[in-house]
Amino acid sequence: MSHLMNTYGRLPVAFSHGEGSWLFDVSGKRYLDALSGIAVSTLGHNHPRLVRAISEQASRVIHTSNLYQIPLQEALSDKLAERSGMDEVFFCNSGCEANEAAIKLARLYGHKRGIAEPVIVVMEQSFHGRTLATLSATGNKKVQLGFGPLVGGFLRVPFDDLAAVERILDGRADVVGILLEPVQGEGGIHIAQQAYLGALRKLCDDRELLLMFDEVQCGVGRTGKWFGHQHAEVKPDVMSLAKGLGSGVPIGACLAAGRAAGVFQPGNHGSTFGGNPLACAAALTTLEVIDEENLLANAERIGQSIRDGLAKALEGVPGVLDIRGAGLMIGVELDRPCGVLVGQALDAGYLINVTADKVVRLLPSLNFSEREAAALVDGLAPLIKGFLAAQ
Repeated sequence: MSHLMNTYGRLPVAFSHGEGSWLFDVSGKRYLDALSGIAVSTLGHNHPRLVRAISEQASRVIHTSNLYQIPLQEALSDKLAERSGMDEVFFCNSGCEANEAAIKLARLYGHKRGIAEPVIVVMEQSFHGRTLATLSATGNKKVQLGFGPLVGGFLRVPFDDLAAVERILDGRADVVGILLEPVQGEGGIHIAQQAYLGALRKLCDDRELLLMFDEVQCGVGRTGKWFGHQHAEVKPDVMSLAKGLGSGVPIGACLAAGRAAGVFQPGNHGSTFGGNPLACAAALTTLEVIDEENLLANAERIGQSIRDGLAKALEGVPGVLDIRGAGLMIGVELDRPCGVLVGQALDAGYLINVTADKVVRLLPSLNFSEREAAALVDGLAPLIKGFLAAQ
């Protein structure tokens, strides 16, 4: 009997090692990894540069705490600021912690402006984490069920609907910010229109609100640019990162710019483990390899290849509603719940995911190859066809 708390519906497989985009289970069976630890293993598995960087840093010092200066943390913040145009970076350990920091920053920003009970506008179908505040900001009643009372201070509107945002802001003086994912991952790979993001930027500027982008899943190159919002050439005031930043080593970040910069002062926020030397070494190496191996362009090219391949293979198949995505963040929406496909794909040697009940989600590593893309399409398309035909 396992003493693990029963919080996961785990698949019946355990992996012993990986190489590139492939994982091997304890019996030696090989699987093409099209999920990369849910958008975490940016460089795939066992990347030599990453392994060397982690090993060398572990031999020096793993953790000292934020009571002291951490040169690697300062170097990483410089790299992130250079790529994003943001001014300040706070390091933590996960996406929900990064979003907690963003929420706290927005509330403190409001209090400093004399707003006693600050409110943040959030989106339907969103996912921001499982801590109480980020769960409350999330637009999914299923994951909120059983955890009330939820944290107040959030107003929810439909995603990608500017008129809804304008209506909910009308006559309110307590709103301090708008929080959204430029690409909703858990919500089913829904991509915000570029014009919508631009209009939100103008709305926030006109009202002195904070525009806050949750890029925990769509950031760090996954969409073919460093950050998902850069497709719209829109800069946020606050941005949260995690998942792919450390290529498997836990690290999160909350970035601030403009009117959000300088809001946090010593004592306002903190983290014991956040941005420790080991995590920063992994993140710095991840950013360097993305640059050196031209992985932004690869993500855009291979993602398009997968979408085109699936569109061709599934053309005219009843039950396929949409194939969408940005870079290596891809969703295949069906007209019925399709969770059974995860197990079928596992049996066939492919690691995929289903989110929002009806969307097959693909999140391969950024160094996924053309050959692997073709293998994924060739293996997945027949499974989807067979599933739909059998229903």
